[in-house]
Formats: sequence, structure tokens, C-alpha cells
Amino acid sequence: MKLTKFNLLITLFFSCAFSAFAQETTGSPWPKSTNINQPWARWWWMGSAVDKPNLKRSLIDFYKAGIGGVEITPIYGVKGEENNFIDYLSPKWMEMLDYTIHIADSLHMQVDMVLGTGWPYGGSHVTLPHAATKLIVEKYPLKKNETFNKNITLSNSKEKIPAELLYVVAYASDGTYINLTDQLKKNKVNAKDKGIEGSHIALPDQSEPNKLNWKATKKDFTIYAVFSGKTGQQVKRAAPGGSGYTLDHYSQEAFNAYVVPFNTAFKGREGKIRAIFNDSYEVYGTDFTPNFFEEFKALRGYDLKKQLPLLLNETDNEVGNRIRSDYRQTIGELLLNKFDKSWTAWAHSKNYKTKLQAHGSPGNLIDLYASADIPECETFGSMPFDIPGFRREKEDIREGDADPVMLKFSSSAAHISGKNLVSSETFTWLREHFKTALSQCKPEVEDLMLNGINHVFLHGSTYSPDRAVWPGWQFYASVNFNANNTIWEDAPALFSYISNCQSLLQQGKSDNEILLYWPIFDTWDKYQKGTLFFEFKIHSLSQWLHDTSFYATTKSLMKKGYGVDFISDNFIAEAKVVNGKIVLPGGSFKSLIIPPCQKMPLATLQKLIELKKAGGSIIFEGLPQSVPGFNDYKKQELQLQNLLTANKELVQPSSDIFKALENAGLYPETLVETGLKYTRRDIDGEKIYYLVNHTPKTIDTFIPLQIGNKEVMIFDPLTRAYGNATVTKNDKTTMVKIKIAPGESYFLKTENTASQKKWHYYEPISEAISLKGNWKITFDKGGPQLPESASISSLESWTKLSPQAEAFSGTATYTLEFNKPNSKVDHWSLNLGDVRESAKVWINDTFIGTAWSVPYQLNIEKLKPGKNILKIQVTNLPANRIRDMELKGQEWKIFYEINMVDKDYKKFDATKWQPMPSGLLGPVTITPLKQEN
Repeated sequence: MKLTKFNLLITLFFSCAFSAFAQETTGSPWPKSTNINQPWARWWWMGSAVDKPNLKRSLIDFYKAGIGGVEITPIYGVKGEENNFIDYLSPKWMEMLDYTIHIADSLHMQVDMVLGTGWPYGGSHVTLPHAATKLIVEKYPLKKNETFNKNITLSNSKEKIPAELLYVVAYASDGTYINLTDQLKKNKVNAKDKGIEGSHIALPDQSEPNKLNWKATKKDFTIYAVFSGKTGQQVKRAAPGGSGYTLDHYSQEAFNAYVVPFNTAFKGREGKIRAIFNDSYEVYGTDFTPNFFEEFKALRGYDLKKQLPLLLNETDNEVGNRIRSDYRQTIGELLLNKFDKSWTAWAHSKNYKTKLQAHGSPGNLIDLYASADIPECETFGSMPFDIPGFRREKEDIREGDADPVMLKFSSSAAHISGKNLVSSETFTWLREHFKTALSQCKPEVEDLMLNGINHVFLHGSTYSPDRAVWPGWQFYASVNFNANNTIWEDAPALFSYISNCQSLLQQGKSDNEILLYWPIFDTWDKYQKGTLFFEFKIHSLSQWLHDTSFYATTKSLMKKGYGVDFISDNFIAEAKVVNGKIVLPGGSFKSLIIPPCQKMPLATLQKLIELKKAGGSIIFEGLPQSVPGFNDYKKQELQLQNLLTANKELVQPSSDIFKALENAGLYPETLVETGLKYTRRDIDGEKIYYLVNHTPKTIDTFIPLQIGNKEVMIFDPLTRAYGNATVTKNDKTTMVKIKIAPGESYFLKTENTASQKKWHYYEPISEAISLKGNWKITFDKGGPQLPESASISSLESWTKLSPQAEAFSGTATYTLEFNKPNSKVDHWSLNLGDVRESAKVWINDTFIGTAWSVPYQLNIEKLKPGKNILKIQVTNLPANRIRDMELKGQEWKIFYEINMVDKDYKKFDATKWQPMPSGLLGPVTITPLKQEN
């Protein structure tokens, strides 16, 4: 085999890296690192204006920083780059994809991609018949003996796309129903011959194919004309060659047509990419598909055309709500069965996996997420944390949507369906552009991992060639994790932390013991302002989640310390009881809780009683009052009530679910009473706990684990330190000594035999000692220019040194000589105080570590007697340099479509900003420590 220069470099790089890794991990209990453990990045190709040298450089940058894979999303382009645009799926585009895969393979990385450009699915090959569709109904009131004689057309001038007339039906005030559709199309036959009372049909004018001549006799009628209209929505943020209509997501025929060009493009490329991705459901206002009425009748058992007045009645009433519930359920089932399951089956035929964001969909999120190989949630905006020193300036954030209950829909779907990986679109709009620090990422990603996510995707990184002037090409909603962002200097430390966590969170299986039923029909059955298209969106949780008993029960279980997953009606139908446990495709659970709900399908209640009779722990907080839907509902309602009465003892509601759980042998992890957050996994009977302290206080105590007689090993994912904890044991619990500061996290792993290596617990001997003296500052790299070196006696923001320093974004080195305090101590804690924003630290030219998150502290072994040299290399954010560019009128916002906007989607304007404090603000202290036994 011919060894190219690039392959030789990569081979040497891997040899050195593997050697170093082997030395580091010899005998280590840490799992071996893989690219699946590492964070991945969504990779925007602007205008698909990519070339091989820059693709290679970018992928090597990712690899060196610790990113395990990329997800390619082509989007709109950069002004002035038009000659470099590459049409999506063209031979040139496929050549670039092949090259990307080749380089990624050589780096032991992997590649995912979107099946389209921008979002949602659609494109130039989507024809109008297969485009996103909506229901349009025109009403014509008709008095008794009045004749309707006109061509039926849409009166709404806003409908730019011609709609197809599907049905014409007439309703009398007494409920009489007449289908006039056939008469409209074939009206040569006299009404008397058809046996239709009170109607008369004339021969049509062939130049007006939708003309109806019909007389209402004996009673008043309203004619309903039902059209299949088009939303007209185009692919959002489309790349060259990808513009066009969004796809009808409820039609098998539309899906089959959609994948035709991909069948051609990917012929011979089966298995070359890891997975295809589908973003959050943002197909707006699409409540219909051309054969909806036929699908509805097959699924719901009755003709919806006969119930249009009730469906479209703008009043909040029971029967209308039942029909609307059926409508919404049908939309959800069409999305699941005609699109999502077909999409995954198609991907599998190409040896690809699927990765799906189901949120925003009009269907059952649990079933939709579970239809993919890798369910994916997302976070949007910034969440609050009580960690001292954690900054969340109001002017730089938008309030976040990372509700733990919402996050659990995706992880629950994975856990009950047997999918090991749960991914997340992470850090979207975490802060204003150029103002996101690594320290602000850590607790946000921890909350994801605490709620079942173990395959983090950065949002994201924009492909930016060498020719692009700083700050390079930018995407309007992301942190932009690439070498153009100053935080890239220390981003490997964040990526390492995520990788260490995920290496353990991908082990074994989730160990949530409780299932909680999601009564989706209570939401579908609500009036919802009469809308037929109801989306379960992360941005509108108040409309469908927050005020529900399901939400309240979830929060109370989590607060108590129980691990919980959600379950849908479809998965209850799959459940069985084995040895007293409720068994699903993804594993077994000890109990299933039914929160108070109004509506429950009769089949679901029957299955729950069946599971209870088979020995399963089914706990009812309340009993359903009725069945959902319209068809034969009175009969089903009676059957449900009879079933409840006949099984009164089995379904007796519990007034105290916690007592009921304990009676079933389920006990909470009371460690949460300390304020710690946790998640738990099981590996062949041993437990892994991920503990995070987001409280304002250090937690220094023995915490109980709900597993008896175990040794426990502590793992620090920040430093990869490990050792056996001090424990006290009994038959039911194991007490573990833990000391965890605000902002810190540990893993605990139970085992039967303690290793020789002990976990080191440290206590301060005395108060912290401030390091004072003459700090020398040297600016190492960054821009727009390197400020002159400086010497300061008091730490403050470097922006105060000079106008050049105020405008500077990059890295500077602080150096201080100090004398070791008069002490024989061998262990010290170095606390850097307020760091803006991350720092690498050396003591006497020995690298100590990177301080990038709160608390900014590192442990130091022995200091030298007498003089010691402390060197701290600090990197700030790119905000000050952007501000300087805009104050000088230097234009960098050169992108098509939305271009650049601020966090509130308004015009981006950095001239309004104040300079951001930068550098080492201190105080810098050292604290003598003693090691506890």
C-alpha cells in the first residue's frame, strides 16, 4: 500500500497518542475511550462551499480537540462565495462527502448527515402533490328552497397555491347529511334516480369543473367544500440545490418519492455514514394529507366527512373535542407509521442508523422518539444554577427550555425500546454570540446527562476555510466550536470531561425502576382553541406539560429520589410480567404508575389490569373517567366503568404513591436530600451513580446508596482520578463518604472487593493564603493585535491596561514568583478565583492542569522550599474583538438568508456592548491540605 505524507503523519500521530494513552490507562478502571464516548458536532456547510484541503484541516482540528464525529448539515451560503457553491447531491457534492468520510475514517472519526439541507425535510425534487398539506374548508349557508349554482373555488386570496377540491357535503340543521361530491363530478343523473331527498342536479358547465347546481328543499343546509391545500412552506435555511417545498410527512407515497434521489446518490455508499438525522419537527400548519379522510376512517372506524360541523365548530364541547382528539391522534399515527418508521426502515436498508428529534411533532413523542435508533432531544437558551461564581448575566441570555421532564421523553423512549444511545443538540443559544464560556457549558451539559443523555452533539461548528477573515463563517444560532473561537484553546478540557462522563454513561443500562404513564389523550381531548394541529413543542411547555398531573407526579418522584421513565399506550400494549417485573423491549421495571387522568383507551386499561393480575406492580393515583375519541364512545365508556367496577380491589387508587412504592419494595435514593442530583445505571448487577452538585454549598458527608454491602469506587471525570471510597455497609444500604464542592461531579461504581488504590480525601489545615506580588502579563496570541506586555501588582481585567488590550481577544500568560509558606505540607489547593475565561496552569514548569469551570481550583503536590514560579495562561472570549470590529465599521456579517441576529432574533449590534472583563481577576490563593485517613 502506498503511504502518502498525510497517512504517514496520521500513523505517527496515532502511534504516539496510543502509547501515551496506554501509559495513562494501564490498570485503570476507566473504560477505554472511543469516538462514541466523545462529543460530536453539527457541522454546517455554508453554501456547501467546501474544498478538500479545508475539509482535511477542519477534521484534524476536531480530532485533536477530542471530537468523535460530525453531522453534516448544508445551509445557505456566504456572500462573495457564489462561485464556490456546490449543489446538494451533485457529483461534486458527493465527491466532497466521500472525501470527508475518507479523512474521518483515517482519524477514527465518524460521519452523520441530514437527508436534505437546512430543515425540515424537503427540497427541489418535492412536487406539489407531495408537499406539506393543510385542510381548507369553505362554508356556504343555504336557506330552505334556495338554489346553489356556482363554481366552488377558494375565496381566500392568501392561498397562492391552487388547492384541490376533494369533497362537497351538505348538512342540515337537524343533522341530515348529503354527500354531493359525486353529483359535482358526475351530475348527469337526476336526484330522484339517486333517491336523495330535496335536491336537484343540472348538467355541469365543463369549463367550470367544480360548478354545483343544487337546490335545498324542505330545510336549511350548509354546504361544506373540503379542499386539500398546500402550506407553501419552503425548506428553512436551505443550501444551494436544496431549496423547495417541505415534504408531506403523513404520506407513504410522498416519502417514497422523497428518497428516490437518495437511492441514486447513495448507491455504492451503503454503510459509509453512521446515521442520518432529522431535526425538530418544524413543518408548520400541516394538518392534512390528500387521503386523510380514507386513513381516518381506517384508523378511527367512522366517516369524518359526516362530522365536519362538529369537528370545525368553534365551541368547547365534549363531542367536538372527542372528534378533534381523533383527528390529532390520526395525524400522529400517520407521522409515526408513514414517515418515521418508513424513514428508519429505509436507512436500515442502506446500513445507516437514524437519529431523530421528535419534539415539536403533533404525535406521541415517546413513540416517535422510539422509532429511531438514536432519540435526540435539544436544549435552547440558558438555565439558572445556584453555583457560586457561575455567571448568567441577564443581558447575555435568553431563558432556557431545558426542563428535566421534557428531556426525559427522549431518554425514556430509548430506555423502554432498548436503544443505548440518547443524543442531544446542545448549547443552542446558550449565550449571546461570542459570549459563551466553557464554564457556562458544564452545568448545562450535566443536566442533560443527569436526565439520560449520553451522546452529546455540540451546536455546533461552522465550516470556515482558511481564506475567511476572522471571525470566519458563522451560523446565527450557535456557539461555534471551532478554531476561530478563542474558547477553542481550552475546549479540549470540556470535551474530555464530556467524553469521560459518557464513557461511563454508555455502560450497561439505565437503572430507572419506575414507569410513568403519559396520558396524551387528556391533551388531545382539550379544545386547544379549536386547532386541529397541536404540536408538543419545547418552547410551549405551559400549553401541554406544566399544568398536568403527569408533570406534577414526575417532579415529585424525582424530588423524592426515584428514577423514572415514561411509557405510552403503545408500549403498555407490548409489556409483559416476568418474575414480578414489567418487561419491555428495553429492559425490566419494578412498577408502573398511572397519574390522575381523564381519558384512557379501553385497551390500555384492560392491559394494565392484565399486568396487575400477572403480578406486576401497577399503582393508580387516580382512575380514568372515560375513553378518548368519538366512535362508539358511550358503549366503550360503559365497558370501561364496568371493568373498573369488576376490578375494584386491583385498581384502588393510592392516596400515597410513595408508601405504595415502598410496599412494592421500591425505595428512593435519599442522597437527593443533600441537594445532589443523580442518575443511575446498572452493569451486571453493579451500580454506577453520576452525582452532580449544583447547590451553593459543599456537600461533605456520608451519603446512602440503595444497594447493600458494597465497596464503592469514586471516579472524577474532570481529572480521571479514581480510588476506593470510605464506606460503611449494611444489608440494605451502603454509606459512602463524599466531599463535593459546588459545580463538581463524581461517578460512584459499586463492587464487591476493594482495590488497593484509595480515594484521597483532603481537608484544609488553615485559611487560604493569597498570592501577591508582581504579576507579569505577556500576550501570546489573538487579535486584532497583541498588546504590549505589562506588569501589575493587583489583579484586574486586562481590558484596563490599554485600548489595545480592551479590544484584544486571545491568550495571555500571567507569571508570578512566590515563596512557599513556612509549612511542611505536601498537598495544596490552588484557587484562581475569578477567571475570564479559562486557564492552563504550570508550577515550576510542571503542567498542573486546565481550570475551565467553577470552581477554578486545582490540586498541587509539593511546592519547592523557597521560590516557586506560577505560570497561568488565560484565554478570554472573542466578544471584545468583535465589539472593536463593529466600532471600527469592519463588516463581517456577510451571510445570506437570516445572516446574523442576536439572541432575541433582532439585528446583531456589538457596538452596544461594554468590554467584557478578561484575564485573571483573582484573588489567587493556595490552601494547605491534609489527607484524611
